Amino acid sequence: MSKKQHNEEQKALDLDALLESVAGPSSDASRRAGFVAIIGRPNVGKSTLMNRIIGQKIAITSDKPQTTRNRIQTVYTDERGQIVFLDTPGIHKAHNKLGDYMVGVAEHTLKDADLILWLVEPTDFIGAGERHIIEQLNKVTSPVFLVINKVDTVRKEQLLPFIDAYRDKVDFREVIPVSALKGTGCDTLVQLIFDNLPYGPAFYDEDTLTDQPMKQIVAELIREKVLRLLKDEIPHGVAVGIESMKERDNGIMDIEATIYCERDSHKGIIIGKGGEMLKRIGSKARPEMEDLLETKVNLKLWVKVKKDWRDSDYLLKNFGFRKEEI
Repeated sequence: MSKKQHNEEQKALDLDALLESVAGPSSDASRRAGFVAIIGRPNVGKSTLMNRIIGQKIAITSDKPQTTRNRIQTVYTDERGQIVFLDTPGIHKAHNKLGDYMVGVAEHTLKDADLILWLVEPTDFIGAGERHIIEQLNKVTSPVFLVINKVDTVRKEQLLPFIDAYRDKVDFREVIPVSALKGTGCDTLVQLIFDNLPYGPAFYDEDTLTDQPMKQIVAELIREKVLRLLKDEIPHGVAVGIESMKERDNGIMDIEATIYCERDSHKGIIIGKGGEMLKRIGSKARPEMEDLLETKVNLKLWVKVKKDWRDSDYLLKNFGFRKEEI
């Protein structure tokens, strides 16, 4: 080997060493990253589980089914790698165009996932909704975990019959009992997810928590309070639009939002006697907005009627439900 060739090889080795010192030794080879879809029937705790693992409230929750309407993407990052969670609307029988959209989002998400978490409640009853999900899962090639949620509501010895009821329906990679509400089993679940994701670089910066625009999160916080405060008084025909969101020089955030409903009678219920219910909705939503935005919030709410908006392609697009994204 000539002296010139030796010097060139030495420079190449020095460059490799420099690059390794900057990037860290085998950084991608030791870390895992992938997309994990969370699916299940409405109201099984998908959003609660995702919020629990992320450690911050991103998706709204309530005791009503079909609370989540869009696919919500959140990011969990630690020294093991990065998990991008895809929280989906509950798979259910659709009764309008909004329902068709929600089911389409959930089923399409299965195609994008490196791993699928199927959340079920602790029961051995497998109904039509579960059978439809089983049919969808048997079409995918990604590994599937059966996650039995709400185990805090049953005795430990009751779990085995529940597991046996599902065991032969899908070729599950893992079966994990958890309580998303109390955190039981969630650390084990996260470790098993990392164990089954491919090695590779992160998709997002380590500080990223979600791909949701801030306006979308704020609107959903308001809708959550409507669902919780009004219980069974109004159906799911409620949407929230953020009209403006501006920060003052002193840091206070001015937010103006409109709650849309489908009937004049619903408008009266949302506003309440003397505007009392609307004030309660605002007072419940404002503190969570201030925690999220880390500043004081001046919130103004209005209520408008948009009849049958859940069956209007135009209004669905205005509220952010876009079929081209499915």
